[in-house]
Amino acid sequence: MGLPGRAEKRNHHDMTTVQRAFLKTPIGFVEIDCTGKGIRSLEFINFNVHIKRTPACLKDCKDQLHEYFEGKRQQFSVPLDLEGSPFKLKVWNELLKIPYGTTISYLELARRVGDIKAIRAVGGANANNPISILIPCHRVIGFDGKLVGYAGGLWRKKWLLEHEYAFAQRDLFYE
Repeated sequence: MGLPGRAEKRNHHDMTTVQRAFLKTPIGFVEIDCTGKGIRSLEFINFNVHIKRTPACLKDCKDQLHEYFEGKRQQFSVPLDLEGSPFKLKVWNELLKIPYGTTISYLELARRVGDIKAIRAVGGANANNPISILIPCHRVIGFDGKLVGYAGGLWRKKWLLEHEYAFAQRDLFYE
């Protein structure tokens, strides 16, 4: 978690400059980090920040997130800069395939990744998703349809799913 007001930091692993911005959403502030390759992280923060300038590498991401929260965007096109094990990357890439306004179970995600016995590992990779919303880990629910696990809080997961469902249903009638 970063400090309010800091616009950039150094990644000690590879000394890549990481740019930072904050966005106020209907469900709280998010902190977004990017490198020259793309979005590195997007996470909810539980404190208010004074939003200053937005680095150029984050402007398109913030614009797309505004559109998403307004119900005008269902897919994101900003480049991502993911770091993780091959297994985590496989899970995160599978999350990107879950359509807007729909959900799947952790068991189904494990099946799509290729190993239903890896359900706990899939859940762990889902929980470690560094780029909330853009990589829609909120679309994964329990086998029984219950909302389980979300780093941003279950109330936010519920809000995101209801938000997407409402606009997905609207689009069925007004296309």
